[in-house]
Amino acid sequence: MSGAKGRINLVHLYPREMSIYGDLGNTRCLASRLRWHGYEPVVHPHHPGSELPDDAHLLVGGGGQDSGQARVEDDLSRNADRLRVLVDRGVPMLMICGMYQLFGRAFITVDGRRLPGLGILDVTTQGNAKRMIGPVVLDTAYGDVVGYENHSGSTVLAAGQDPFGNVKHGSGNNGTDRTEGAATANVIGSYLHGPILPANPALADALIRMAVEQTGASFEPGEIDDNVADQARTRQIRRLLR
Repeated sequence: MSGAKGRINLVHLYPREMSIYGDLGNTRCLASRLRWHGYEPVVHPHHPGSELPDDAHLLVGGGGQDSGQARVEDDLSRNADRLRVLVDRGVPMLMICGMYQLFGRAFITVDGRRLPGLGILDVTTQGNAKRMIGPVVLDTAYGDVVGYENHSGSTVLAAGQDPFGNVKHGSGNNGTDRTEGAATANVIGSYLHGPILPANPALADALIRMAVEQTGASFEPGEIDDNVADQARTRQIRRLLR
């Protein structure tokens, strides 16, 4: 029975402002997979001015225009301490594109203005006129991950900051050092749209496992047929790396 194994609180940060590149698909993917695994997903859309649930088990955020980032900056700053507590607690988080940048130390605009971020991920992003666009293949701790990047920000990792993955195809963080995204504790930042989770079920289930463990239980996976997603990912990798 769906939900018999427990309830998982899934928080989607700023779905109106920061979810314009299909990243809502990540929330829908997680909710569906939780049900298929036998858990009850409770999705909490977090809008500017609302309160973050204290018992959040999993957080996701997506990409947006610069105007969207500006609309959520004050609320993100207001919730910074609570977000850091969740990070220290081990709550898994997946932040894509614009939210990845806001979870970093700073975003420097094309005209040189420095906009502070949360500093949860030790990265700094420089705005550029040129965009990095196209399909991506990564080598990650979760196996090969595929997705699509579309960003003008060029992100640099500080010394000691782990990337989410290493680029096999695509530009990644900055087009030069072959890193993509960043990972700290159970927080992942990445530029990959797609959306990333439906195309990479192993990554989705890794986040779900960490979320279930936040409840004090062990993850008990159900039987899910991921054949279609696996075939699509394999074909994309073969096409891009041949």
